[in-house]
Amino acid sequence: MMDAPDYKSARQYALERLERELPASLIYHSVAHTRDDVVPAAERLASLHGIEGEDRVLLLSAAWFHDLGYIEQRDGHEAVSIRIAGQVLPHLGYNQEQVRTILSIIQATKIPQSPTTLLQEIIADADLDVLGREDDFWRLDQALRSELAFFGSSFTDEEWYARQLAFLLGHSYFTAVAKTLRDIGKQRNIQEIRKRIDCS
Repeated sequence: MMDAPDYKSARQYALERLERELPASLIYHSVAHTRDDVVPAAERLASLHGIEGEDRVLLLSAAWFHDLGYIEQRDGHEAVSIRIAGQVLPHLGYNQEQVRTILSIIQATKIPQSPTTLLQEIIADADLDVLGREDDFWRLDQALRSELAFFGSSFTDEEWYARQLAFLLGHSYFTAVAKTLRDIGKQRNIQEIRKRIDCS
């Protein structure tokens, strides 16, 4: 038995499978979503909350695995992510309690989000960090729209902006840190969506 979780191998396992097995049609839920968006956001929020040691390892392990289920299916991908993590992580030195915690963190990304612990709140906020970013919100918004269109859900501009407006208005960050970092940007994105609705 290993003495501690082999986070490096867990990260490598998830990254390699995301790179190799995600369908090319997933242009929003791509490897970049996990590698360049959710994991860095989780790292930033964890640091600002002073989360270190085992809790940080469990949070980031969950972040790497949270969308791995997309290699098999879109709908209900969280359950597949949970299954894969539950099968793989015990072989990488994660004990039963650690695996249970990771699976609960992954489950917290399912929309509508309903986290009950700080680590679950952080992953939920990290997964939707983009809603409060102004530098790449519109690029990723278009990627999500194109991804949905590929799978048969096409929207007119008016329909899309109305859908996104409702989603952003219904969304709240859970952690005080995420609210501080992203609420102002999210309000600006909401204002821009309203302008686009008025022009469509």
